[in-house]
Amino acid sequence: MNARQIIRRPLITEKGTLMQEDANVICFEVDRRANKIEIAKAVEELFNVRVMEVRVLNRKGKPITRYGRTVSHRPTMRKAYVRLTPDSKTPEFFEGI
Repeated sequence: MNARQIIRRPLITEKGTLMQEDANVICFEVDRRANKIEIAKAVEELFNVRVMEVRVLNRKGKPITRYGRTVSHRPTMRKAYVRLTPDSKTPEFFEGI
């Protein structure tokens, strides 16, 4: 897998922006097959930053109910919380939020 297949999109949430301001941590949705080493290399390649630590969690897809019946499921996704080194600059899409 190449870097663009591993990193799907940044997750810009309230929790994510607080973590970015306090601990220099960015949150991404990543491919479910990627491991921590691949995620770190992909972030370094795409955004020209240095990665200190990667934490990964899997979020199970929950059922969607409409009119009291289960219709379908939300997709299962994998999040990666990437801690950057103190000398690394935050990527542009997180600034000004």
